[in-house]
Amino acid sequence: MTIDKKYIDQFINVTSKAAIATYHFVGKKDKIASDKSAVDAMRDELNKIDMTGEIVIGEGTLDEAPMLFTGEILGLKEGPKFDIAVDPLEGTNFAANNLPGALSVIAVSEKGNLFKAPETYMHKIATTKVEKGLIDLDYSIKKNIENLADFKNTNPSNLTACILDRPRHKKIIHDLLNLNVKIKLITDGDVAGALLVTNPIYNVDIYLGIGGGPEGVLAAAALDAHNCYFQGKFIFDNEKDISDAKKMGITELDKKYEIYEIVKGDSIFCATAITDTMNMRGVALQDNHYFTTETLVTHKTSKNNHLSIEKRKITFDNVKN
Repeated sequence: MTIDKKYIDQFINVTSKAAIATYHFVGKKDKIASDKSAVDAMRDELNKIDMTGEIVIGEGTLDEAPMLFTGEILGLKEGPKFDIAVDPLEGTNFAANNLPGALSVIAVSEKGNLFKAPETYMHKIATTKVEKGLIDLDYSIKKNIENLADFKNTNPSNLTACILDRPRHKKIIHDLLNLNVKIKLITDGDVAGALLVTNPIYNVDIYLGIGGGPEGVLAAAALDAHNCYFQGKFIFDNEKDISDAKKMGITELDKKYEIYEIVKGDSIFCATAITDTMNMRGVALQDNHYFTTETLVTHKTSKNNHLSIEKRKITFDNVKN
């Protein structure tokens, strides 16, 4: 089964409208207002689509988030049934401080094909396509790096690893430096960080470390369409997380998840740049009349398994500055 191509344009519209809604708050130092604007716009656009879409990864549970909560059903309640994962504003700090890297993100699959990730952290590792068994979360940093270098017929010193700049990654960074690996530290943007392995132009060979579990699922949707490697393992280190996991049907708390277990079948992924990121220009207001947006798009069965950037003009009769 595949998702009809007509939905590509509609989901690009969803993230584009969410990005534009956030535009008015870029650089205003108000993370709450910028996030709320993205959430409101994304939900409004999703409800216009001919589908029955269930939010499987959203802004939290019903008691934590009034909109785009996990389990919320959106759309016109007709047409196909979809599972939907969203991050209306990925990189709130980037948007609040007018820094590169803010995105509006959505991943869509057929019903039952997108992993329902709990709101917890995840060990992650991602690379371009590699041979089976070459890279694994259970391997040491040294083994993964040396295996990847051998696979690419190069030396570890020619590899670049991307990792979140967090105290928890001190040992990983130390191990990478000992191997003379080049390091690209990012302050936020867990989804975009993982996607840097998809294309040589980004000059990142491996993404690794601990980040958000929901963000891991979102990234996996794009990585899968690009035929990349991804592996993740959730971290359940307190009773609440363990209880929440069991309620979601997760019984193997130490399980490593391969990409085919996270995203099954066909999928659509859209990430619209709010501020400049990944060779995309952020939202721009033109002639005080229309906005231009750029969106990174994958559709596993119709995009030849490659990422493409879609540019769009969206005109409004009344544009607020």
